[in-house]
Amino acid sequence: MIGRRLCRFMSAAALMLLMPGVALSETTCDHLTATGNAEYPPYLWRDPHNPHRLIGANADLIKHLGTALGLQIEVIYGGPWSRAQEEVRAGRIDMLAGYFLTAHREQTLNFIKPPFLFTRSMVWVRKKDAFAYHQWSDLIGRSGGTLVNNSFGQAFDNYAKANLSLEAVPTASQAFQKLILKRNDFVLFEQYPGMALAKKLGVEAAVEALEPPISSEGLYLALSPNADCIHPALQKQISDEMQKIVSSTLPQALVKSNLELWSAQQRDGLNP
Repeated sequence: MIGRRLCRFMSAAALMLLMPGVALSETTCDHLTATGNAEYPPYLWRDPHNPHRLIGANADLIKHLGTALGLQIEVIYGGPWSRAQEEVRAGRIDMLAGYFLTAHREQTLNFIKPPFLFTRSMVWVRKKDAFAYHQWSDLIGRSGGTLVNNSFGQAFDNYAKANLSLEAVPTASQAFQKLILKRNDFVLFEQYPGMALAKKLGVEAAVEALEPPISSEGLYLALSPNADCIHPALQKQISDEMQKIVSSTLPQALVKSNLELWSAQQRDGLNP
């Protein structure tokens, strides 16, 4: 009898200790982590001085968000794009700094709306082997390259799955190299990151992006539902602050300044 009472007392005491602990955890998580596509200048790329860190417009925006909320948000390299996404889904990293919204992705991550930037996705080809392109159907019957777990918006993803032949590789560098080696007819990749990557690989004179873009999609901040520190109150604070950021000129200004930074790094021979 005494043993059972003692057991109940200890259980109640443990519960009382746990409840303040939960509240405490919601107020003491002042260090968060973010990641994204590390081959994505001017939005994100690896810091040539510290390859474990990502820099770029998205990183600067996330740091600004952290400062506004009194948090330190570290933007880190989470591996190739497909692995970085998995790190966030699993909660080992708290958020993705720049993610296209699809119905499938919305089932696994919490998207902060609206998007903070928009980016155009293009059909990249070899200049000598360019083909007539005006609409998605012009890609049917041709061999294309893309990244593992990449998206170009729900509408195009659905069309591509039903109609196109796309080979997914881990990195954009690999996709562009396969294009140059004529192992693919085209590569699907965003406009500015594609321009930057072509310059880095020394193939800017050999490739071009065809108009029109296959899509123009928003870049969202996406939070992991499995992250210990992303509780509902913090998620609301993040959402409220992102509304302010999106309504300002800051996102576009960060793209401009990071285009300049990337170009300066290339001139100085600092290839990440």
